[in-house]
Amino acid sequence: MVQIRKDVVSISSNIAEGCSKSSDAHFKKFLEDSIGSAFELESQLIGISLVFSHLKEGAESHFPLLTEIQKMLNALIEKLK
Repeated sequence: MVQIRKDVVSISSNIAEGCSKSSDAHFKKFLEDSIGSAFELESQLIGISLVFSHLKEGAESHFPLLTEIQKMLNALIEKLK
């Protein structure tokens, strides 16, 4: 559960830090770190769903929002290429 909290914080923190950088290349690197955390979070939620059946519904309820965040990050990364 600690790693899940870290991933959640890391997603927004990397976006915020990237916004402060002076070039698109630096910003893109932080967005890539952010999307990495988003996919790591997805992996953690899948693991929870498989191991703890009583938490499955709660974990799975986050997938639509997480997928939307991943899509937005991908789109922004593509714009910066």
